[in-house]
Amino acid sequence: MTHPHQPAEPESARVPAGRPPAGTPSPSPVGRLAATVDRLRREVRAAQAEADGRALIELAKGILVERLRCGPAQAARQLAELTEQAGMTPLEFAVEVINQASRDRLSEVASAFLATTAGGAEITGPPRSDSSAVRLRAAESGALAARDAQAVADSLMEHALRPLGAEAVAIWALGGDGSLTLAGSAGFSLAEAGRWRYVPPGVATVARRGLGERTGQWISCLSETGLPSIGGHHHPDGGRVAVPAGTGGRIHGVLEIVWPAPLEPQPPQIVRQVEALAELCAHTLETSAPHHPDGAAPSAVLPDVAELMDLADGLHDPALVLVPRLDAAGELVDFHIHHVNSHFLDPTGRPRGVVNGSLLLEAYPMVAGESELFEQIERVYATGEPFRAQRMRLTALVDEVPLAAVADINISRHGGSVLLLLRIEDETARLASLLQHAQRLGRIGGFEENLLTREITWNVQLYSLYGKPAASGPIPLQDLPAHAHPDDGVAIGRFLRTLLHHRRPASTAFRLQRPDGVTRHIRVVAEPELDSDGRLFVVRGAYQDISAHHWTEVALAATRDQLAHTEQQAIERARLTLQLQHAIMPPEHAPLEAPGLRVAVRYRPAETQQLVGGDWYDAVVLPSRLVLLCVGDVAGHGIEAATSMVVLRNALRGLAVTGAGPAQLLAWLNMVAHHLTGAVTATAVCGLYDPERRTLRWARAGHLPPVLVRGSEATPLPLVKGMLLGAVPEAAYQEHEVQLAVDDTLLMYTDGLIERRDRTVEESLTQLLAAARTGPPTLEQQLDRLLTYSKSDTDDDTCIVGVRVD
Repeated sequence: MTHPHQPAEPESARVPAGRPPAGTPSPSPVGRLAATVDRLRREVRAAQAEADGRALIELAKGILVERLRCGPAQAARQLAELTEQAGMTPLEFAVEVINQASRDRLSEVASAFLATTAGGAEITGPPRSDSSAVRLRAAESGALAARDAQAVADSLMEHALRPLGAEAVAIWALGGDGSLTLAGSAGFSLAEAGRWRYVPPGVATVARRGLGERTGQWISCLSETGLPSIGGHHHPDGGRVAVPAGTGGRIHGVLEIVWPAPLEPQPPQIVRQVEALAELCAHTLETSAPHHPDGAAPSAVLPDVAELMDLADGLHDPALVLVPRLDAAGELVDFHIHHVNSHFLDPTGRPRGVVNGSLLLEAYPMVAGESELFEQIERVYATGEPFRAQRMRLTALVDEVPLAAVADINISRHGGSVLLLLRIEDETARLASLLQHAQRLGRIGGFEENLLTREITWNVQLYSLYGKPAASGPIPLQDLPAHAHPDDGVAIGRFLRTLLHHRRPASTAFRLQRPDGVTRHIRVVAEPELDSDGRLFVVRGAYQDISAHHWTEVALAATRDQLAHTEQQAIERARLTLQLQHAIMPPEHAPLEAPGLRVAVRYRPAETQQLVGGDWYDAVVLPSRLVLLCVGDVAGHGIEAATSMVVLRNALRGLAVTGAGPAQLLAWLNMVAHHLTGAVTATAVCGLYDPERRTLRWARAGHLPPVLVRGSEATPLPLVKGMLLGAVPEAAYQEHEVQLAVDDTLLMYTDGLIERRDRTVEESLTQLLAAARTGPPTLEQQLDRLLTYSKSDTDDDTCIVGVRVD
């Protein structure tokens, strides 16, 4: 059978049924069956399109009957003549007649789409059969004829969405509890639709996010959002659109459209077209009840306004019943205050009869301001999801002055109305509660005593401070000395005279002796109040338990005394250490007179007395006419380091008279350091200079090597092996001999001369060599210059021994 709208096949293309064309292999039975199914699917699709087209043409005929006041036959002839004159197909001209007659959302979208497509120029020739107008009207016709949302989804997919490149569509029905039910879908498998038939309230999906914005959600790539959605595992990188489907300010569901590829930003006309399709879905959802998953209770029958008024009257909180007010276009603009219950008190003082029947924004214009209350009411009415908030700040106009209040809000939708509950907080009760908490935390109790009537009032906290039950009654001020420590009687007597006799505010501290034997430190503050005749009649005041503060002060005083004593001891200890060090090694040392040799010494103590260390030096002519030169540094600071320094210095001087060499002297000195109490460790350089041969034999124990300055060159002596003193019981040290010449200068020093926190020892030694090359002519000036331009920043002792050969 040939479809009436399909062209006839040429004779050469016709092949008898079941016979393959010449030269081609015979198809299998399965292939023939697949071809038959595909042909039947095309024929069904064409029949559906033809039926939709006939419905639109019949609708256009009905419009002409109404406009021309004629019969159906004359309207059919008139439609055919107008179609021929316009150069359009009957279907396209019928859609144009419907658009001109309806002037609805679909006609506006179609007109804008065609105008944009034509670039503003006049359209010549017949419009395309797949134009936006035809697609939208065909989709509308299918939706209006559909029995449920599933048929609407099939119609939208076939006529409107597939030409836009969409692959699937889902229509979600919004439940009163905020749940989403899959009312209809197209393009998804039955298994996928079954898995997504119900989304509980609060579950974040693409469709639920679309409820949050008026324009919906336009997502270029689903995987970038991280949100689950129907068919998401098949096309995770595809685009999604979720647009709320609503009419008259109420949202009945969501239209979700799926694209197989990432979605580029769409032009405004496409956005409006999708919004028009969502409005079509809203009309269907409004008239059909959504299906519920197995085990879910069906939606209860919502009460009408009269029942909602009865519900509001039975509540103990202030309640308002709000009915939406729509404009001519069916858009929500405000809410009528249909009813207020007996507990409602208008902030401006107006009677309830005046508030009833007024518009919400006219009666309370501030609800659209900072509190955003109107937006929440509008959202609850649109989505049906209740809203609750605690301590929301509300503002009303009283005599043109904003009056603020704090209230707990509860908003819910019941049928086509909204119930607003306002539990306004009592500011006086809240402040009283805050005061009570503050008194409890601060351990404060208040009192009032009327001296004329002898009436005394205590609060609960004051009974707790006194350790008395409330039934025992309060204590007059005159009896206060009987409950205080006897040593505080004078202070309490002065307090009472100032308060009662001189009639001035007064305060004092005393020790309260409670009935349970506990003594508390209390501070009492009171002030008198005089009547119109100047007589004292009321005294008001407060007691505060300052026991914790008192004992803290006692502890702090003891701590301050102990710190002062410790500080004095530290100062005395540092003074003794410094005196000991200066007695052994004075900062200004007289030059050593030796034949053919000039020796100069400079010692700079630490700037901070607490850091006085164990640097030491010695230069002495031995009985053998050799000159002993040594520099050392004991680890640590303070009196222990100074006493260890004295021991090592004197031990080395005594050992040197034996005539042993530098290596042997350091080996013996290591044994002395190791057996000292406290496990002393130190570094040292020891040298013996022979004036006759002008040679220096030296050894080192973990110390920096001496520096030889010859002419304009300064170089360190070789780094011979030698462990620091005191680390092990026995150690061997290596000696080195250097031949000196006239005018040679040898520098021996401690690490306080060069050590820096931000540089390595090698870098600091390089700077020392550079400074030693350009020394002044005299040895003393050279040592002074090295101390002056030292870049050390460790605030340590510094010792330099300079030797110049004459």
